[in-house]
Amino acid sequence: MRRGLILAVLLGVTAALLTWTTPGRSTSSHAGSQRITAYLLDNGFHTDLVVPRAALMQRGGRLAQAVAELAPGDWIVIGWGDAKFYVDQSPISSRLSDGARAFFRPGNPSVLMLDPEIQDPQARYAADGRATLLLTRPAFDRMADRIEASLDLSNGGPRVAAVRPGDDARFFASRETFSILHLCNHWSAQVLNAAGLPIRPVRSILSVEVLRTARRQTSPEHGRNWAGTEPELDRAALGD
Repeated sequence: MRRGLILAVLLGVTAALLTWTTPGRSTSSHAGSQRITAYLLDNGFHTDLVVPRAALMQRGGRLAQAVAELAPGDWIVIGWGDAKFYVDQSPISSRLSDGARAFFRPGNPSVLMLDPEIQDPQARYAADGRATLLLTRPAFDRMADRIEASLDLSNGGPRVAAVRPGDDARFFASRETFSILHLCNHWSAQVLNAAGLPIRPVRSILSVEVLRTARRQTSPEHGRNWAGTEPELDRAALGD
């Protein structure tokens, strides 16, 4: 009897955690306002965001200051991760111990990646690993605010913590810490949540969940369902 009760409680707690949803912030209607196109990318393990450089520069602030230091490119790929494991591109088989360290040691330093690209993301990245987001300016600004909040500004401004030879990406020191409790996909989900997307924090450990969320969710105010398989339906209209 007691074992059955304990099992029922554990199943209930597990179900509650898996279905726990953090609602997106609702905004007032901005009918007819211009939408800013951004993208979520999923490589099967890790998620990144791609946003127009001009939109970031227009809003100003510390994030724009960091972007201004980058090489030319109309799009900025943005990601977050462990300060060592995320930057290192050597074969994964040689980095298993470091991966375990990043996952299970608490308080690991992290970095925010900003990588300029010239080519349109729709031409560069396959549709099955990409979701399109149409954001109003307020929604985009909230998303950018969340990204900017990751920057370590303790030295007075954004600080480049790492570079890769022959790579235009720059890795800026982040004030957040990396561990199994706060992974790259958790971070991406939080950024989307700031823009207005409801997320399931526990399930967001997986990149496919973050991508599925971006494709499944509807506009907070108008309930437009953009979920679908055709390219023109592969988007979420946020922040109306």
